[in-house]
Amino acid sequence: MDIQNLRNMTNEALCTSGGMTYKLATIAVYMLGFFFIVFLCNLLHFWLRPLSQPRIISECIVGLLLSNLPVIRKQTAGEGIQNTLQYIVDVAMVLHMFVVGLEVDPNIFLQIHLLEAKVAYTGVLITFVMASFLTPFLNVPEAASAPFNLCLSVIVSTTASPLLTRIITDLKIGKSDIGRFVVSAGVHTDVVSTLFICIGFIVFDPLSGFRYRSLKAIVTMVSLLVIEIALAAKVTPFIMNWVNRSNPEGKPMKGSHLILAVAYVVLICSLSPICAGYNKVLSAFLAGVFMPREGRIAKLMINKVNYFFVAIFYPLFFFWVGTEAQLAYFEAGKFKTWITLIFIFLIATIGKVVGTCVFGGIMGFHWQESVAIGLLLNVKGHFQVYLAIMTANMEITSIATSIAMVFATFCTIIYTPLVVASIIRRARKRSPTQRMALQWHNPSNELHLLVCLQGPEDVSSAINFMAISRGPVERGMLVYVADMVELTDKIAATLSHNQGSDSSVTVTDPEVLEMREQISNAVNAYLQNNGDGITVRRMLALSTMNNMHQDVCILAEDLMVSLIVLPFHKQQQPGGRLATGNSGFRSVNRKILRHAPCSVGILVDRGLGALTISSTTISLHAAVIFIGGKDDREALAYAGRLACHPGVKLTVIRFLLEAIGDSVSSIISIAKSKTLEHQEEMKADDECFAEFYDRYVAAGNVSYMEKYLSNSGQTFSTLQSIEGQYGLFIVGRGGRVNSILTVGMNDWEECPELGPIGDILSTSAFSATATVLIIQQHSLRGELDGLQDEFSIM
Repeated sequence: MDIQNLRNMTNEALCTSGGMTYKLATIAVYMLGFFFIVFLCNLLHFWLRPLSQPRIISECIVGLLLSNLPVIRKQTAGEGIQNTLQYIVDVAMVLHMFVVGLEVDPNIFLQIHLLEAKVAYTGVLITFVMASFLTPFLNVPEAASAPFNLCLSVIVSTTASPLLTRIITDLKIGKSDIGRFVVSAGVHTDVVSTLFICIGFIVFDPLSGFRYRSLKAIVTMVSLLVIEIALAAKVTPFIMNWVNRSNPEGKPMKGSHLILAVAYVVLICSLSPICAGYNKVLSAFLAGVFMPREGRIAKLMINKVNYFFVAIFYPLFFFWVGTEAQLAYFEAGKFKTWITLIFIFLIATIGKVVGTCVFGGIMGFHWQESVAIGLLLNVKGHFQVYLAIMTANMEITSIATSIAMVFATFCTIIYTPLVVASIIRRARKRSPTQRMALQWHNPSNELHLLVCLQGPEDVSSAINFMAISRGPVERGMLVYVADMVELTDKIAATLSHNQGSDSSVTVTDPEVLEMREQISNAVNAYLQNNGDGITVRRMLALSTMNNMHQDVCILAEDLMVSLIVLPFHKQQQPGGRLATGNSGFRSVNRKILRHAPCSVGILVDRGLGALTISSTTISLHAAVIFIGGKDDREALAYAGRLACHPGVKLTVIRFLLEAIGDSVSSIISIAKSKTLEHQEEMKADDECFAEFYDRYVAAGNVSYMEKYLSNSGQTFSTLQSIEGQYGLFIVGRGGRVNSILTVGMNDWEECPELGPIGDILSTSAFSATATVLIIQQHSLRGELDGLQDEFSIM
């Protein structure tokens, strides 16, 4: 080989290497630019958070402005970049519409009798009719086209249900009645309007100016779509069920099975586009609607695709919108451009509001809620923006008109936080929420309690509980004694429905009647002898075990009680140990703790019912364990009523954290005490305890004891040391902020519903004679500015 050939080969290798290096560098620059777009979107979303604007607004602003900068546009003006972005967006929109269809329940077509469906269809119909009459005057297409105006009218009638659901959830009204109603109506609107678009694509050809297709082309498309839908609805379940059975939950998904499932989905979605020229995005939607959404594969596809959208596609999508729709061509100086923007927005908005108000008026909705529903159902999203840009790409409309439609789309999103704020404001006025707890109870008012009984065995402890909880006689106490009766088939057969406007039922089962009479006689006997200041009313919670908690919570809310007292599901045996108990009532107790509209107490009776509470001499020694937190403050508030009873000797034992030297617990406690939440809790604890101390301890009515501890091990030892000294312990269930004195105790809890301290005191190993009352304070955590997340306004 001569030197010249060697030199030529070397130059070619260097050129190839240099070209590869240049391509890699270019890819790196584009990746860096993408990360910069994501960073700017997150930053702007953070700045707009006080205005409650959804993320799509920040993504739109960043994408449109950044892509229209001269420096950026110069780098993205090449045909290669434009084609790459177009391919990415096309594939992503196929995935987007497939997942939208997959998340829809196919039985939605059988639910047209629902109110949500009727409101949705009324809004679509009125908006479509208005748009059909008015859009021809806007001259939106470059050339007059009645079919295009019809298609535009359908698009104006749509709702972006995925975006609407996300907005409703982010704004914290997803659990309310109007939130659930809007989400359901949005899905109905999205499905029916998208189906109209699918039908319109069969009849009209967008690529040829929306001319009518030939009969042969229509028959071919319809035939292949029927085959596609049949395969999706009938064959897919067999394949997906086989894959799901071969890959159960908890085991890694086999790669070959995943590839097979995805390949099958791609085959179904691409059948009509390849063979009949049908639109690939609409084909994916139809395939998704009729495919089963149950199973691991469907959940995996939904989760992965949604993650891809949020993390990658949405910021990139609006960058693509900006590259396709240059703001320089917006023609802001022309009156027609603004007329198009404003009229498209007004037609969509007025149509939806009028539709919901018409049907809402027929069904008796408040007009404010009807208007709010219409405004929320007017939300447009990514699919509508995609269609607006594609009309410009196909030269059906001008770029200025497409940009106007994009801006009109985002006008339907910007106002949603204001609509939701108005809903919350009206709901708060109609159903004001107050903290139903003993700590916030007005001492000058009568205290309302709901004492629940599982049977006659709980009567004696309930009576003594009422006796020691009476407080000052002149203020009074109203106690609702409710029998929790499980609704069995036998009892259901004996129910008699009352005639007239009262739709209540009467229990005629002999065993239930005998039990209730036995309980009533015992309570009445106590009231006759020593019932000063106590008023008792009898209630009944008759339900299955699954729904018992709902009956109790509804009773508590309607009766406006401050405390629900529940018997522990375990009963004490003659030997002193607690029996296994009724697991059904345990489940009821745990559900009430989660959903109660007031404070809740669980009474573990181990001797309280056997006592005779005297009104002259001390017959019960009680202790309150105070470590800190809202539940302990509630326990202290209840203890204040015991302090007024002459037959109860009350002692308050406060566990305080002792930081010794440079120990690990000392360092941890110092670090945690610096957090704002911890400081606020400590301040609330000190204020509550100081008030209790001044009122009862300083007056000599209550004894006080302090225990300085450094860890949870010493807490356990201290609790053991006071065994046998008290017949009643009152403790908070939890609610403590990073307390070193209880950390790790929940690792060996037998009954978590009792909390770490209550669980220790309630075990048979601790004591066989000490009754324990565990109290959980009504918490507003998870509520919306004092309004319950599941508020009702409709």
